[in-house]
Amino acid sequence: MDSKAIKRLVECALLIAVGTVLSLFEFKGVWALGGGITFCSMLPLVLIAHRHGLKWGIGSALIFSLIQLLLGMSNVTYAPDALTAIGIILLDYVIAFTVIGLSACLNKVVENRRLSIVLGICLTFFLRFVCHFLSGVLIWEVLWPNGEGWGPVAWSLAYNASYMVPEAIITAVVAWISFGPLKKYWLGEN
Repeated sequence: MDSKAIKRLVECALLIAVGTVLSLFEFKGVWALGGGITFCSMLPLVLIAHRHGLKWGIGSALIFSLIQLLLGMSNVTYAPDALTAIGIILLDYVIAFTVIGLSACLNKVVENRRLSIVLGICLTFFLRFVCHFLSGVLIWEVLWPNGEGWGPVAWSLAYNASYMVPEAIITAVVAWISFGPLKKYWLGEN
């Protein structure tokens, strides 16, 4: 392995670690339906994808998803059977976080790189939201029907949007602002 590859591997490991630490500081706050947001815990994954490409972005996001799974393993224990456990693992962790590694997929379509970063965040966070939404409808609503009497679709939509929308907005704003002073870093030119 050459020194460039080692540097990239170490950088990705450090960024995954930073994202993991940021994910531990979750703000439960004023959300009426529950859930919580972090302060840009997925931004390091977005950065990896833009600096090193989709392969490294997806691989790093997959590793991040497995770490999140380990940290959230207590959620899997609620599953009454293996199929439900697999659904939780895939929809709430593995697929949901791995899609963030696709955030650089619009770079060849959108010429303005700063805009491409923000649109990539919007797209991949939407994909993550879809995973959590499906999990809410197919798994969690079956295990614990909501106490509000809402239908499963409405509840999952409201619950997951209540934390995913602020998370996406905060991450997109920080990425937009940081692109100016850190442009060379975002583009992998340093």
